[in-house]
Amino acid sequence: MHRPAWVVMTYIVLLLLAVATALPNFLPLSVRSSLPDWATSQTVSLGLDLQGGAHLLLAVNREDLARSRLQELRETLATEMSTRNLSPGAIRTEGQALSAPADDALFSTLQDVAAATALPGGPADFTVDLSDGVLRLVLTEAGLDRAATTAADSSLEVIRHRVDQVGVSEPVISRVGDDRILVQMPGVENPGQLRELLGSTAKMSFQMVAPGPGPGVTMLEMRDGSGSVPVEDRVALSGDRLDRAAAAFDPDSGRPMVTFAFDRQGGTTFAEITAANIGQRFAVVLDGEVLTAPVIQTAISGGQGQITGEFTAEQAQTLAVLLTSGALPASLSVIEERSVGAALGADSIKAGLIAGAVGLALVVAMMVGLYGGWGLLASAVLALNVMLTLTVLGLLGATLTLPGIAGIILCLGIAVDSNILIFSRIREETVKGASAVMALIQGYARAWSTILDANITTLLAMVLLFMFGAGAIRGFAVTMTIGILVSMFTAVVLMRMMMEALVRRRRRIPMAIAPLIGRVPLPSTFSFMRRGRLALAISATLSLGAVGALVVPGPNLGIDFTGGVQMVMRSDAPIPLAELRAALAAEVPGDASLQAFGDPTEALIRVQGEAGQATVAAVEAAAAQVVPGTIFDQIDLVGPTVSGELATTGLIALSLAVLAMLTYIWVRFEWHFAVGAIAVLFLDITKTFGVIAVTGWEVNLTTIVALLTLIGYSVNDKVVVYDRIREHLRSGGGNEPLAVVIDRSLNQVLGRCIFTSATTLAALLPMAIWGGPAVAGFAWPMIAGVLIATGSSLFVSGPVLAWLAGRTPRVHPLQQAG
Repeated sequence: MHRPAWVVMTYIVLLLLAVATALPNFLPLSVRSSLPDWATSQTVSLGLDLQGGAHLLLAVNREDLARSRLQELRETLATEMSTRNLSPGAIRTEGQALSAPADDALFSTLQDVAAATALPGGPADFTVDLSDGVLRLVLTEAGLDRAATTAADSSLEVIRHRVDQVGVSEPVISRVGDDRILVQMPGVENPGQLRELLGSTAKMSFQMVAPGPGPGVTMLEMRDGSGSVPVEDRVALSGDRLDRAAAAFDPDSGRPMVTFAFDRQGGTTFAEITAANIGQRFAVVLDGEVLTAPVIQTAISGGQGQITGEFTAEQAQTLAVLLTSGALPASLSVIEERSVGAALGADSIKAGLIAGAVGLALVVAMMVGLYGGWGLLASAVLALNVMLTLTVLGLLGATLTLPGIAGIILCLGIAVDSNILIFSRIREETVKGASAVMALIQGYARAWSTILDANITTLLAMVLLFMFGAGAIRGFAVTMTIGILVSMFTAVVLMRMMMEALVRRRRRIPMAIAPLIGRVPLPSTFSFMRRGRLALAISATLSLGAVGALVVPGPNLGIDFTGGVQMVMRSDAPIPLAELRAALAAEVPGDASLQAFGDPTEALIRVQGEAGQATVAAVEAAAAQVVPGTIFDQIDLVGPTVSGELATTGLIALSLAVLAMLTYIWVRFEWHFAVGAIAVLFLDITKTFGVIAVTGWEVNLTTIVALLTLIGYSVNDKVVVYDRIREHLRSGGGNEPLAVVIDRSLNQVLGRCIFTSATTLAALLPMAIWGGPAVAGFAWPMIAGVLIATGSSLFVSGPVLAWLAGRTPRVHPLQQAG
């Protein structure tokens, strides 16, 4: 048991470095900014939900892309038909296909054009077919996929340029999948401007205004809503020739405007157009809308001009950025938006710190009450656990999110499970008469297998959460994974090293006289198996009732799974909910719900179903009518595509988690144990779902996180029970009735199950009460699940295992005392 001095010193130095690295995270920003860079270089970055900012997921609009590709194909076909004296007017559009009269020569030419678009061994962008003198060109899905991928690649640079023009610090802009772009911008105060900035295609053109409607003329709406203008389809000058643009103020009227300048070629063309069309109207068109259509008074040389209109200063600035950064190669749709105001982020940090401090205090109080001095030592190691977790997060460059704070708090409760297992084993060895040294050695040796199995099950759930989660959910998985690994290190290495030092000095381990645990009889004599059938019947009945609750009243699905918009608004004065509800009914398409959100000056607005940027704008307009100066602290927009994907990935993650647990327990134990654990887990999950449905708690991504965490916790609990049963069977208990072995094992782990659940609940309860709505949505299902899992571990897991093993439970003599 003796450790070399250099090993001890190495651990001490590493711990001191970890503490020094983690401490700046707890300092106020004003103090931290005065420290040298090397002292704060490894501090943990805060996520958007804590520091405020916006998260947008953009997707290439495949419908617009198909229309654009079809238009390009139409122009190619028209050109080829014109060279053969065929009328392009005969071209017809049918969905994603074109048809026109043609001959074999035209058919052969277009086949060559199609073949040129194909990659080696791959399909072309379109197919060509000639039947009865009618040529059909049909866009292929493979071609659209390639076009979407290319458009996303090209859009990345345009978006980066636009974001750079705004001046946001440390933005994250990256590709997600083949045709999506993720943009995260910390500290953004106006998500509406960001939405317009990134979602606008910004295809600008200069076109002549026609005398009236007719062939080759399209009626385009004025952006200010003043009417429509007949604009020639022919583009006189493309916006690609713009060199720069800037927001300015009209010196005559003082109104905001946008000045622009063309490159050399564009300036020459602009001068020629204006010289040839004096007295005619010239339309400036942006994304199919007319910004302005002034009359050309004189030829304009120098390649400069200005755009005036009913602009605000902010709109002029946004337009200038769009024109300067260039047009997107394809339109992008905002399919997911999540923004948090800086004030709400600060409130979240405060709530998380309060919940963490109270949770830590409760866990420490319980550990000291249960184990006295050893509990106090374990609590000190728990503080080191938090420091090491923050250090590792900082070194990995990970981002701490609000779910991540919940993960750290939860780890406080789970981390002591290893200590409880070790203390229980040491106590058993002490009661058997082992010396302090031998009790310590045997206690750790017997607890190690259970600690390993129990923590791996939770780690498996976190790995799946990371694989199928996104954003803050991944942050939770990373934080929990680091916390679990650190807790194993602190319990098995650091705690043991400290206990060994104390044992050598005191020559004893007084576990048997700890304040509370010393009063618990060892072993207890409660009969679980005699009540097994009743417990199993009650559990199955409750699970059936829970399944019924999933039908009536059914789960309260949030926008993560139904799609829609959820917005938290705040004002200086109390919000008149009745007036706001009427305004929402008049302005917002769809069914908008409104409810108070804590303070009378805050309200929560939710629109479920088909919703997009127009819905967000309508909610903002309705709120501005009733409560001018309203601030939206949080905006969550989830499109139907994303909500469907979230529901699918959530179900996949839950299914794979169960499969991973089954496989691991099957490998580590026997099939009876694996199937038994999954059967009891199924009962646990269904009852937890039932509680969620009956209470009306919203089911969102946070709920999936809670369920995945609960799967790991529940199986962790069953592993502890089954590990003790397996130990007795291996040590000669196979000659006894299985009911006797199960009862003895359950009584031996009774204290551990109750105390671990109690410390976990002590960490979760402050989160539910003071952690804020987002964290409470995780904490309450976890609280329900922990209580359900603990009960099933003690009363249901044994009878299920006995039934699967094909043995009839018999009554042990000790049961008479139960």
